[in-house]
Amino acid sequence: MEGNIQVALICIAAALSIGLAGLGAGIGIGSVGQGATMGLARNPEVQPKLMVFMILGMALAESIAIYGLVISLILLYANPISKIVVG
Repeated sequence: MEGNIQVALICIAAALSIGLAGLGAGIGIGSVGQGATMGLARNPEVQPKLMVFMILGMALAESIAIYGLVISLILLYANPISKIVVG
């Protein structure tokens, strides 16, 4: 019984890690897009410089989602606790 609870908590932790990381990445990318749109509306001449920083900001925000995915995969497949409990 105790092993089943630990496996369930590991699954919940994996789901929360990817879910919250995706939420954070979505908010970050939306914020970068909003700032870039407002900047272009105020000063269209800075579009080449602004695009570089916008793409960099979106890539950094997206890396948070990738970290969450890695953590969830580690929890599900490379977790030594789950191997002891299940196996």
